[in-house]
Amino acid sequence: MATASAPAAAWPTELRVVNERHALAVTFDDGQSFTLPAEYLRVESPSAEVQGHNPDEKILVAGKRNVRIAQVEPVGNYAVRLIFDDGHSTGLYTWTLLHAYGAEQEEKFGSYLKALEKNGLSRG
Repeated sequence: MATASAPAAAWPTELRVVNERHALAVTFDDGQSFTLPAEYLRVESPSAEVQGHNPDEKILVAGKRNVRIAQVEPVGNYAVRLIFDDGHSTGLYTWTLLHAYGAEQEEKFGSYLKALEKNGLSRG
């Protein structure tokens, strides 16, 4: 139940793979919609394999420019598991996380690109 201090999380009204599986389009009941590139979703995967167990352990994943979403599996009524064509499949993308990834896409992806450059790595 939503309160004045804790609004209800946005709920997806549409979720589909687009652009030859290079993106996930998500529309939410708050009116916002996002097209999230597969590369962005892969390198920001919420899995422990990518995020680690604390912020200091996050792994910089390079070479994923051409990764595709191979499959989308529902998890309960709160998330999806994305299976990528590189075999990665261990992150659960909750509705709240997908909404945040959409809202923060420009900032987060920009930081990713800067980190790649700083470390002499490539998008592939």
